[in-house]
Amino acid sequence: MFETLKNAFKTKDIRRKIWMTLLLVLVYRIGCYIPIPSLNITVVQGAFSSTDFLGVLSSITGGSMQNATLFALGILPFINSFIIMQLLTLVIPALERMSKEGEEGRNKLTQITRIVAIVLAVIQAIGIVIMWYNYGDNHAGIMPLFEYEMGSDAAPILTMAITIIILVAGSTMVMWLSERITEYGIGNGTSIIIFIGILATAGTSIAGSFKQVAENWQYIWNIIGYILVVVAILAFIVFVDGAERRITVQYAKQVKGNKMYGGQTTYIPIRVNGSGVMPIIFASSLLMFPQMIIQLFFSDTEAAVWYARYMGTGTPVYYVLLALLILGFSYFYAQIQFNPDDVSKNLQQYGGFIPGIRAGKPTSDFLKKINNRITLFGAIFLMLISLIPTFVFLALSGQYSGYDLGLANSFSATGLLIVVSVALEINKQLESQIMMKHYKGFLK
Repeated sequence: MFETLKNAFKTKDIRRKIWMTLLLVLVYRIGCYIPIPSLNITVVQGAFSSTDFLGVLSSITGGSMQNATLFALGILPFINSFIIMQLLTLVIPALERMSKEGEEGRNKLTQITRIVAIVLAVIQAIGIVIMWYNYGDNHAGIMPLFEYEMGSDAAPILTMAITIIILVAGSTMVMWLSERITEYGIGNGTSIIIFIGILATAGTSIAGSFKQVAENWQYIWNIIGYILVVVAILAFIVFVDGAERRITVQYAKQVKGNKMYGGQTTYIPIRVNGSGVMPIIFASSLLMFPQMIIQLFFSDTEAAVWYARYMGTGTPVYYVLLALLILGFSYFYAQIQFNPDDVSKNLQQYGGFIPGIRAGKPTSDFLKKINNRITLFGAIFLMLISLIPTFVFLALSGQYSGYDLGLANSFSATGLLIVVSVALEINKQLESQIMMKHYKGFLK
């Protein structure tokens, strides 16, 4: 990784992309510290400290939601929009045709995704503003900006409307920054923004934990144990991320004119965790959505209390549903990424075959069977990595022993998987771009 960065900075074009990425990330982090004047930060932080679900949302946005800043919504509306469009593309034939129309079709889908993201941002902003207004005594969450609203018993409608516009504008700005990172920088912009948000939250939480160690030195063993567990999980994730099944493919010799083609042996790589962190993000977002709606619009009802107690974040039902959804989305995403029928047709078209397997449908069935088995192991890995470390982190944080060091909020297992996946993806992209530059120099 460090050698790759060293070589990347030696190449002018790649060095410019890295600096552009860092500049855009800096703009994003500055926006995470610009406060919204109409929000009472004390009341807002009180709401997040009393609700685990809101704490999860805040960690994804790098703490900006909890601090009531310009980028409070973060990239969440765009992620939800992307997930919705991915699912609708499989259901609606018009969207499926659009996705297969090349660059023009993808641009149309991207534009639709942006519009849906803005609509979702408006809905979420309305819900969050209403929640903050209703939280606390005497509606202290929203501070009126205009003189005629001060001292009135009526809701400060104009102030709330301006706050909603600011939140939506901030979310749109984050979406724009992520697209600029993808276009002019290194890696996927959405992934990098989530990556930076998780690291920022982790840094703040760990710093708070060390403050408690100053008061009681016995807590240092919790932190040492936590660091060792994190390193072990990181090593396990990196190990599984590089695991793949290689299916041997041979190409028959073909004589075309005076030349002979084919006769080569290669392989089809099928990764154990080919879908990456997407099944966890899909499953978590799907489980968060009903809880978000209930928390934002029906927070004072008995239904909200019942849902939070029996199906909310941290309950046994939540973890069971999370595991089942991860399993389902792993197979769903595997079908999107690897189509055995298309691979079989391409092999047959170019004279390739798998030794011992007949071309055509038998090859397709063989690839489908192998892919399903590998996807099962990948799904089990994702389920283990999203559930078991969560309880270990809670134990090391002291939540089962009557105290809380805040370590459970610094890195979740899902967060670690996202951090490792994004870091490895950036490393691969840097290596490929360095290789391309070397090839261009050789051809010149």
